[in-house]
Amino acid sequence: MASTESHIPRALRIAAAFAWRLVVIAAALWVIGRVVGFLSSVVVPLAIALLLAALLAPAVRSLIHINVPRGLSVATVLVGGLAVLVGLLTFVVSNFVDGLPALRDQLSRSIDTITNWLTNGPLHLSDDQLRDFSNRLVKAITESQGSSVTTGAITTATTIGEALAQIVLVLFVLIFFLYDGGNIWRFLIRAVPNGTRNRIDVAGRRGLAALVSYVRATVAVATVDAVGIGVGIWIVGVPLVIPLATLVFLGAFVPIVGAVVAGGVAVLIALVANGPIPALIVLGIVIAVQQLEGHVLQPLLLGRAVKLHPLAVVLAIATGVVTAGIIGALLAVPLLAVLNSGIRSLLSPADEHVDPAEVVTSQPEETAPVDDQPPQD
Repeated sequence: MASTESHIPRALRIAAAFAWRLVVIAAALWVIGRVVGFLSSVVVPLAIALLLAALLAPAVRSLIHINVPRGLSVATVLVGGLAVLVGLLTFVVSNFVDGLPALRDQLSRSIDTITNWLTNGPLHLSDDQLRDFSNRLVKAITESQGSSVTTGAITTATTIGEALAQIVLVLFVLIFFLYDGGNIWRFLIRAVPNGTRNRIDVAGRRGLAALVSYVRATVAVATVDAVGIGVGIWIVGVPLVIPLATLVFLGAFVPIVGAVVAGGVAVLIALVANGPIPALIVLGIVIAVQQLEGHVLQPLLLGRAVKLHPLAVVLAIATGVVTAGIIGALLAVPLLAVLNSGIRSLLSPADEHVDPAEVVTSQPEETAPVDDQPPQD
């Protein structure tokens, strides 16, 4: 056997060793992906609850520090957050509904302008050709809708039911993450051998700290994007300012791609409602805000703990979209930030003797929850 191996080139033996290890890793990732896909109705709400916990836990901790009981702190933050969310959605929807008539009128005028250009411009299309094209388009849309009304209604009802169930699960998990997150984490790391438990504990806390930093920075960046672009399109006179600003805010949670899509929608609305020159102005505003975000806000707010290369961000988002659609794009970068921070901690010799209590996390308290006692720093 040894003599046979001696005739195999060393480079080929190394390549073979790497190959079978890569096959094992790929198989393990495939199995994990299948399990996660099968349990997506549980995994996705769990991930969203963790993101929300990273956002809300500092507020809970602040209330605990002023001697508010833990249970009351969690309830106050959750009720306050839900009230703000419902109020914001109501305000956005009402502004969108109020702005639709004006947008419809402007769209009608824009269509008339385009039609006039098609008939009197260089193409010189006839009225019969335009009418025939319009009839074909209406017929195609009608037939497509008519053949799938019943299926679409059933699918929509099922989707709404699943969404409501997942929202309830998110709230339920979020309550326990905020109230008892420290004990949940300590229970999970009991499965780790004693020799490496401390390092895993530190790495997990650093990963969670990176998630908190990421969520905070993303909210700040999204707010600046929404305010900057919203004020810009308001000055230009574009309709639906509030819904567009809200879309920009939500789009900022998907780095790079979300901002481009939201900005493109704003430019399209400006083109339809105001014409090409205002649309170009809005495009310039969007580009300027995105440059401010990419070169100033993100490096300043994210810091070195969650600093990721733009190529890694784009590839993570692309992978998330391919594997899980919009949810995958939303969760890909936070997951990458957590893994990046945790793996760097595991590979750092300086973290071998770090006390986990010294690592800053989003947990409001690392002792057993007692509602009537403030945390001990």
